Amino acid sequence: MSLQGNSSTLINTKVQMFVVLYYLICITYTTPKENCKWRTPIEVQTKIPDADSLEIQYQKGVIHLCDTGIKNVPNKYILPVFERPGEKKVDKGNIKLPVIDFAEMQGPNRSQVVKSLAKACEEFGFFQVINHGIPHDILHELEDVVRRFFEMPFEERAKFMSTDMRAPVRYGTSFNQNKDGVFCWRDFLKLTCHPLSEVLPSWPSSPVDFRQAMLLYSKQTNMMFQTLMNAVLESLGLDSTTENDDEEDILKQCEEGSQLMVANCYPSCPEPDLTLGMPPHSDYGFLTLLLQGKAEGLQIQHKGKWLIVKPLANSFVVNVGDHLEIFSNGRYKSVLHRVLVNSARTRISVASLHSLSFSTTVRPSPKLINEENPRRYKDTDFASFMEYVSSCEPKEKNFLESRKLTC
Repeated sequence: MSLQGNSSTLINTKVQMFVVLYYLICITYTTPKENCKWRTPIEVQTKIPDADSLEIQYQKGVIHLCDTGIKNVPNKYILPVFERPGEKKVDKGNIKLPVIDFAEMQGPNRSQVVKSLAKACEEFGFFQVINHGIPHDILHELEDVVRRFFEMPFEERAKFMSTDMRAPVRYGTSFNQNKDGVFCWRDFLKLTCHPLSEVLPSWPSSPVDFRQAMLLYSKQTNMMFQTLMNAVLESLGLDSTTENDDEEDILKQCEEGSQLMVANCYPSCPEPDLTLGMPPHSDYGFLTLLLQGKAEGLQIQHKGKWLIVKPLANSFVVNVGDHLEIFSNGRYKSVLHRVLVNSARTRISVASLHSLSFSTTVRPSPKLINEENPRRYKDTDFASFMEYVSSCEPKEKNFLESRKLTC
């Protein structure tokens, strides 16, 4: 009897050990590391979402994803090794951009400032603007209301979600969520600003002070753009003091042109070395005015290296867009830039992109074309740009490359 009892006990012990091992194997191979709990195989399997449900979650944006309490970056956001920040051709240092004093530009030292502007556009494609005259309280209120917009419940933000890249108001995620193979760690709100009287009623009305803050900011940045463009034309030798009907027409077209404001939110990221807030790209317009806030993240490519642009208090970062490169016939260059994310804090920035109207053709200035500097670009317009980005995954400066004439 005792032998049989011992045998029975041994068998039961082996069965129990087998069950325990079975549970451990199921948990190890089917449960995400951050959620390891003692669950039965059936419970574990029912927690695994399918590909379609995951894609729906990703389309809702990074903020919504972070609200679920993730501890790791999902595969959808992980870049190939050679595209990740921190890999080859990356300098850990910073870049000191040329600084343009906006007040000096409108004073007796204008000619010297214009020369500095030309050098900045030729050598860097970027510069920082100080003493711009936009009151600090307007900038502070803007950053505050944008942050509060992104902090609203998803249901409120989702009212403006659209995959239509031509929508006058669009809340979305990544860079081009219709085409991106790998998503960026970014949510955004895009607002068309012209004509204001027509588009303003479609802007978000929550938070309650959102429209007023964005309206004031859009007007201030548009005036700043007009002044900068006047100086840019002068730096190209196309100032309005000489007989340049074409250039006076360009100034008028800029006054009546397009303005697109883009509020960006880059939530804190658990593994920032695996992804980017925005991939390497250039902007399509004439000039982009960026309020990048206090947290660093913007990098530009300079001499083959990625370098961080340190935030400068109460300043704007301004960069040359593809349209200005075309208009200057290649004298001024739009430059690749990208956005890093971090694990410590959410970063907010607001960009104001300015160009001619969406229906106006952009071409090299005839005054900048001669035998020594032949025409280098085809005519283009915003419709061509939209058609291009809607048909493929945008990469780096591919659109601009498609507008170059082959010699």
